[in-house]
Amino acid sequence: MSVLHNRVSNDELKQRMLQETTPRTTISFYAYFSIQNPKEFRDSLYKKLNQIQVFGRIYIAKEGINAQISVPSNHFETFKNYLESIDSLKGLRLNIAVDDDGKSFWVLKIKVRDKIVADGIDDPNFSMDQKGKYVNAEQMNNLLLEKETIVIDMRNHYEYEVGHFENAIEVPSDTFREQLPMAVEMMKGNEDKNIIMYCTGGIRCEKASAFMLHKGFKNVFHLEGGIINYAKQAKELNITPKFIGKNFVFDYRLGERITEDIISNCHQCGQPCDSHTNCLNDGCHLLFIQCKTCADKYEGCCSQECTDTIHLPLERQIAIRQGFDKGQHIFNKSKQRLRPRLDELNGF
Repeated sequence: MSVLHNRVSNDELKQRMLQETTPRTTISFYAYFSIQNPKEFRDSLYKKLNQIQVFGRIYIAKEGINAQISVPSNHFETFKNYLESIDSLKGLRLNIAVDDDGKSFWVLKIKVRDKIVADGIDDPNFSMDQKGKYVNAEQMNNLLLEKETIVIDMRNHYEYEVGHFENAIEVPSDTFREQLPMAVEMMKGNEDKNIIMYCTGGIRCEKASAFMLHKGFKNVFHLEGGIINYAKQAKELNITPKFIGKNFVFDYRLGERITEDIISNCHQCGQPCDSHTNCLNDGCHLLFIQCKTCADKYEGCCSQECTDTIHLPLERQIAIRQGFDKGQHIFNKSKQRLRPRLDELNGF
């Protein structure tokens, strides 16, 4: 009987990955298409990808597939040919990481969800059949030169904070389902202007462009393959990127550098920094920006409180975690909520 899930501990798998010498390629891809039986599709996919030692995170839903994975480089063609054998994935664009050491994932997880990106849309008349026009890197740069162009970033605050396109508008929410109606409200009165939506790999901005068209906007575009593909094309075409800073990615790296600009600051001391990390306290794991000086001072933690906690006996740490406030105020990743929390914990 085939194993359809992992049976080894997460820590052991991570150590195995870090010790690997086989080169790996980090890839992201998505596709909107109809899947009649997501569970069956998921199991078939797991069997094949597990055979060729693919690691990563894949979501399957009736509306399609969304994946961020790493593939052993010597199995890349096998992987690509397998995807091509699936009718709905023929010609699929694969976003290959531009700043990559192959150490992005250490286990394969494939989950069935209601949607491949949670959108909160309950309008039965909404359809992904009508979506905005694709733009590539060169077209994106040209459109950005036009005075009437509006650029909307459909990512979360912590992504926007470390890097974004010049003059891009941030939609101030950390959930895509809230951003969609907010973007419509913010753009009222601009129904006839060029509106470009962008995101990390294309999946959110493609759906956002369809939603904007559904709400009556006329000239809606979305960046093909998102920032990942844009950076790759800009490099290949030797054109100056209009994206400034670092592109946040949802894997072990937590970022791909696009330009050398550092546009954000350490959340603890305020010095220029764009390195995200998760607090080392197992009872916290808050995602925040931390410079090397503060990383040394707080030993990779978000506060002195968490630094003190990681030095307690394990039994005591577990006892503290059982009573730890895991409310939204602590774990929300947006800077406006994170900054006061860190100030409070660090005694500023």
